[in-house]
Amino acid sequence: MDRLLESRLKSCALRTESVLEQLLPEDRGEAGKLVDAMRYSLLNGGKRLRAFLTLTFCEACGGRPEDAEIYAAAVEMMHAFSLIHDDLPSMDNDSLRRGKPSNHIVFGESTALLAGDALAILSLKTASENPKCSPEQNLQAVTVLSRGAGWKGMCGGQQIDLQSEEKQIGRDVLEELVAKKTGALFEASCLLGCIAAGCGRKTEFAEAARTFARLTGLAFQIADDLLDLHSTPEMLGKTPGKDVSSGKSTFPALLGEKEAESYAISLCGDAERAIDVFPPSEAKDALVRYCRYIVGRQN
Repeated sequence: MDRLLESRLKSCALRTESVLEQLLPEDRGEAGKLVDAMRYSLLNGGKRLRAFLTLTFCEACGGRPEDAEIYAAAVEMMHAFSLIHDDLPSMDNDSLRRGKPSNHIVFGESTALLAGDALAILSLKTASENPKCSPEQNLQAVTVLSRGAGWKGMCGGQQIDLQSEEKQIGRDVLEELVAKKTGALFEASCLLGCIAAGCGRKTEFAEAARTFARLTGLAFQIADDLLDLHSTPEMLGKTPGKDVSSGKSTFPALLGEKEAESYAISLCGDAERAIDVFPPSEAKDALVRYCRYIVGRQN
């Protein structure tokens, strides 16, 4: 991985995890098992790519990354909710996540379901209470997160995914599936950074962030689909081959592996050009390098 990108990913992850530790409940009480389940998935490592995008877009817009820290933590909570629910037997039925047993394997299905619910609700509460942003900015943040996670975002994409198993679906449906299930939270992440910097309305920066997120989100999912075909559990951190065994629709299945990879590379090139509107900065440079990292990543 590029050194600048690696350094920024690490610093963003450390910064976000420090904030998450402060925001998570400490008093476990009678519901201690639920809090433990929330902490298990939320603090279970990961690259914190969504937090990186929030913090980096804030800086690229001319804002202070510290103003976006709470939003970065909120989007990681929402992401953790989606992973817990994704792994449930009623969804993707996966027993491994980030190299460790999935939440429902450790805590049981009922508690895992509640942990996901609680993290989604805590995510919105967290975004609504960012003390470094105005009430108007926090309202925008909650709206963006809600849309990214709800029926127009991740939940809608998951529904399309579930009902498309063992079926031949067209490219237009597959693009919608990925845009919602994967791309919507990436879009929320980028826009949260713009909001923290005061650029959350329909500015040139916000539009560029949306385009960047849509393109890189699709490329990211294609890269995930390709990794699913050839990685080991140790490399991937989850069970490989699940897409094939579940009869899921993917771009490699639809286009072939080489054409899918070429498509992902072209999407990342378009994403680089989408952020030409931002002034030169280390943050912008990191976003360009992120585009180049997506397709070549190993996990």
